[in-house]
Amino acid sequence: MRSQGNRRRFGKRRRDWVLGLALLVSLGLAYAINARSALTLLYPRATAAVYALPTLPPIRAGQSVLVVSPHPDDESLCCGGIIAGAVRAGAQVSVVWVTSGDGFELNSALLDRTLRPRRTATQKLGRRRMDEAAAAAATLGIPATHLSFLGYPDGALLKMWNTPGPVRSPHTGAVHVPYARALSPGALYTASNLSRDLGDVLDRVQPDLVLLPSSSDAHRDHIATSLFTQHLLRQRGWSSRARYWIVHGGVEWPVPKGLHMTFPLLISPRGFHLAWQRADLEQQDQILKLEALKAHRSQMMLMRRFMEAFVRENELITLQETGDPVDGARSEQQDGGPSRF
Repeated sequence: MRSQGNRRRFGKRRRDWVLGLALLVSLGLAYAINARSALTLLYPRATAAVYALPTLPPIRAGQSVLVVSPHPDDESLCCGGIIAGAVRAGAQVSVVWVTSGDGFELNSALLDRTLRPRRTATQKLGRRRMDEAAAAAATLGIPATHLSFLGYPDGALLKMWNTPGPVRSPHTGAVHVPYARALSPGALYTASNLSRDLGDVLDRVQPDLVLLPSSSDAHRDHIATSLFTQHLLRQRGWSSRARYWIVHGGVEWPVPKGLHMTFPLLISPRGFHLAWQRADLEQQDQILKLEALKAHRSQMMLMRRFMEAFVRENELITLQETGDPVDGARSEQQDGGPSRF
């Protein structure tokens, strides 16, 4: 009996050792795969292409910068590091959000704990996302007086661009801006009203640089935001002040998913045709960008690994807009449908 008990104890200890060794090997493999050198081996040409890009000139003290963001969190995803560095350098940074991000119905369902969120729930999400955006901006050092919310319909901006009359939000059911903190509460959802409000922000800020989405982005709201902003810049003779970025760059981009702060942000499939410049980020600005993304708690809850994948050694900006916005809108469905961020 004693020898049988000893054998059982020995067998148990052996299993514990084997499991422990397997865990150590797994952790070692995970570390090796995620190490910069290993990731570079996985993406050698893409990594080399990023390091070969010209560097974006830093934003200087005294410059005025406006970030035009289709939804709350796009400003942090595209440009959080650039924003943090610009503020630290002494630039004046402002942000305008065209929508309040009230079209993410899955998010509304989870936050409201219901399979069928009511339209009031999507407006509640919009108010929450505006609060999160303000918190993220504060993390990056942007004063509250430099923030503007327009409150136009998430998921319907391209329809507004193509429609002369008012449109209805496909998510809240509203036909006018429903948010008290927006620039023009109660304004009808029309292209002329959106252009007026966005133009008022441009005229107030008088930006030296405007960071806006490229029309090569896969998301229709991003395409429309680009079209509205480019039109207003042309009217003012400010087209040379535009700096373009992409957030929805194609299926599975950015790769790899998750937090890899010592690895570069690679060029997106939808941006291969654009002439990019690399904005290298200081570590302190990477950390602030990550903290700003964490402030978007409703989004991090569902898309943490996607969002963290934008916290890299660099951000990507192009000074030229050569994409085909019509093709971008048409091929959105090929990229897996609209993404509501």
